[in-house]
Amino acid sequence: MNFELTASMMCANYGNLEKEVNDLEEGGIDSFHIDIMDGRFVPNYAMSLNDLRYIASVASKPLDVHLMVENPNNTIELFTKSLRKGDTIYIHPEAEYHPATTLQKIIDSGMIPGIAINPGTSVENVMEMLRIVKKVLVMSVNPGNAGQMYLPYVGKKITKLISLKEDMHFELHWDGACSSDKILEFAPRGVDGFVLGTTLLFGKNKSYGDILKDVRELKF
Repeated sequence: MNFELTASMMCANYGNLEKEVNDLEEGGIDSFHIDIMDGRFVPNYAMSLNDLRYIASVASKPLDVHLMVENPNNTIELFTKSLRKGDTIYIHPEAEYHPATTLQKIIDSGMIPGIAINPGTSVENVMEMLRIVKKVLVMSVNPGNAGQMYLPYVGKKITKLISLKEDMHFELHWDGACSSDKILEFAPRGVDGFVLGTTLLFGKNKSYGDILKDVRELKF
């Protein structure tokens, strides 16, 4: 079964970030998830623009940039100019008066446009944007911090999005509290990718390669 595995880099060891990137790539990671937080849209600060630029400079795999910031349209060029064509940028529709304008800037820059859907945001509220974007990132936890608990009611939202993705031509990705049992349940149902953080990938007594191998060899 094919599904994408993305490393949540806010959980990485910043004492040797280049080694983290290299070890993840050697271990078989598909892409790098970059969480940008402004302390306003979510009550936390995470990775910086310089972190993004550094990872982009040493990684050969694509970047997957999740903007948890207010009014991303005001600064979107800072991110598009720091990435490579084919990288992904997610915005939150609630963060912008006219999110379609920002998504068009992402498209025009050669990046893959995406939206991130908070646990409290309904599918109906983003329905029109599902026809614009290529990727949808479903938050199974409230955004802003690593290590949170899965919110079970999000499962029904994922089921609804799975039913829409073929007609609307988007990929569906999971972010937050991603464990092996969630991959076992939702990958066969149609979730295309999973962001891996402290629940499954980081801070374990196993190499990244062994962990990623175990995930890809799960018995579906």
